[in-house]
Amino acid sequence: MEKKEAMCCEHTQVHEELLQIIRQTMPEETELYDLAELFKVFGDSTRIRILFVLFEAEVCVCDLAAALHMTQSAISHQLRILKQNKLVRSRREGKSIFYSLADAHVRTMIAQGREHIEEDRKQITGNPAS
Repeated sequence: MEKKEAMCCEHTQVHEELLQIIRQTMPEETELYDLAELFKVFGDSTRIRILFVLFEAEVCVCDLAAALHMTQSAISHQLRILKQNKLVRSRREGKSIFYSLADAHVRTMIAQGREHIEEDRKQITGNPAS
């Protein structure tokens, strides 16, 4: 049977020098809230799928709906959330609206998330090619 690691200290000892560093570097509560809200946006696989399409090209809702086998209404709903969180931007061309990634940060966040997942998979399988 595997022994579970304790999540608490065996005895209470406050390390004041570390607490001082933490107090000086901890962001404001509003910034932490905004960051948590941003990460919630990434918690939906449909939105992640939309972002992957936008990695490749600037597309309209019709293209996204066809690529992801979804309704335009469902795509529009998710795009609204992505746009409100400044992860995608839009531009009008005639009667069409084209969507693209807002900036390179979006691609970086997804890429780092994928690296993290792959790192975990390699540790679990012990196979660097997985």
